Amino acid sequence: MFYLIPFGMGVMYSFLDNAVNGQFVGLTNYRDLMASDSFRKAALHTFYFTALSVPLMIALSLGLALLLNKNVYLRKGLRTAYVLPLVVPTASIILIWQVLLDWNGSLNAWLSSFSFDRVDWMKSDAARIAVIVVFMWKNIGYNMILFLAGLQQIPNDYYETAAIEGAGRMRMFSSITLVYLTPTMFFVVLMSIINSFKVFRETYLVAGDYPHDSIYMLQHYMKLTAAATLMAVCILFIVLALYAIERRFRQSME
Repeated sequence: MFYLIPFGMGVMYSFLDNAVNGQFVGLTNYRDLMASDSFRKAALHTFYFTALSVPLMIALSLGLALLLNKNVYLRKGLRTAYVLPLVVPTASIILIWQVLLDWNGSLNAWLSSFSFDRVDWMKSDAARIAVIVVFMWKNIGYNMILFLAGLQQIPNDYYETAAIEGAGRMRMFSSITLVYLTPTMFFVVLMSIINSFKVFRETYLVAGDYPHDSIYMLQHYMKLTAAATLMAVCILFIVLALYAIERRFRQSME
């Protein structure tokens, strides 16, 4: 009722010239969309953001999970610290980041104290880096918990047997850890990609209505239902491709 019906209505409106008493125009809206320079720019920036942030976040969250899976000092406290961003409302988090990234904010004050020039973080090309950092800070704890749960399901007997046979750490990581983390890895990658397409919330709250050109995302262009429908289709193809890759990997392992 609250997802499928509105989505279906949005798809229907994408073939009309007006949402109120509109006339059917076929693929005209989609042709205009593909001819729009603004749409192509937004699509390029969105896919660039996803291609850069998702692998980086997967690597960092897996590294943190491997670290916290061992008996390190303050392990329980660190686990809690990494999960805290998930329970704090996004609007409250953004207020903190605005204080940090403002021209007269804390980060520029620290840079000035070390004789570095101030950076207008959200009004320059550095805005993309700032948004990636905010996105990772918000979501890395969730991925870490999923990886940690997957790591704890791997029996220690496998590692002990591999160590007796002379396998090194990298061999055990590639042949045991990554193999048994495949279902978890698939789910984490899938959720990370979906979350990367929802980064508009953070971008809008940090940069406002008119963000810097480097963080102009697809969601900023959502004035047309055709754009929203095309974005949904792209996400669907990505999900189906990931399912196909994961299915083939399982078959090869069997």
